[in-house]
Amino acid sequence: MTSSNLLDGKHAIVTGASSGLGWQFALTLARAGAKVTLAARSTAKLEELAVIIQAFDGRALPIAMDVTDLKSIHDAVATAETELGPVDILVNNSGVSAIEPSEKMSEANFDLVMDTNAKGAFFVAQAAARSMIKHGEGGKIINIASVAANRVLKQNIAYCMSKAAVQHMTRALADEWGRYKIQVNCINPGYIVTGINRDFWETDPGKKIIRSLPGRRVGEPHELDGALLLLAGPGSDFMNGSILEVDDGLTVSGF
Repeated sequence: MTSSNLLDGKHAIVTGASSGLGWQFALTLARAGAKVTLAARSTAKLEELAVIIQAFDGRALPIAMDVTDLKSIHDAVATAETELGPVDILVNNSGVSAIEPSEKMSEANFDLVMDTNAKGAFFVAQAAARSMIKHGEGGKIINIASVAANRVLKQNIAYCMSKAAVQHMTRALADEWGRYKIQVNCINPGYIVTGINRDFWETDPGKKIIRSLPGRRVGEPHELDGALLLLAGPGSDFMNGSILEVDDGLTVSGF
């Protein structure tokens, strides 16, 4: 679901663009006409994605960004501004998890998840917002949280806490930055097939989860395109602080 000129002339930054949902988000925005800064800790996979985008006459800038390092964030955004212009859209997507029982959770794993998913998300949003405020034309910040913001995922306490923080951060920043014509909204994806988890869904435990889901299936990354393009484009100009559940009914089910 794309419109080839919906985002013409816009500059979007996508964090965590080297794989999974971030890869799909970057492709979708580029196909809609945006210039895309592809950000991740390593640029190797980003270079591959840039070649794909350039093949359909898109413009992409691979850039190293470690969202747990404030200098890395600031340097990356400054370079992106120099190369592609002021930031119009941020897809705040970087995330990690650490699956283990809460009584065994180490401080190192807890800090990694919270520093990446919550603290990192805030400081990336701050850096993008500064660009938007300086430019004076507003912008769109799209935070990627999870159904875990509202429900328990077993043995994934730090991830659940971090995504609840991202969801509430969305509302707080929407209230604070609305005066600058910045719309801050959030997508809460349900279970989505990615390269990292694809094999799991073929196992007996994975199939058991699928049988418990409302639609008896897990989603594909492209099924988030509609929500992404809505929040990135002019259709969301009167949306601020909204949380879009894109989960095939998982949030409202008894699962």
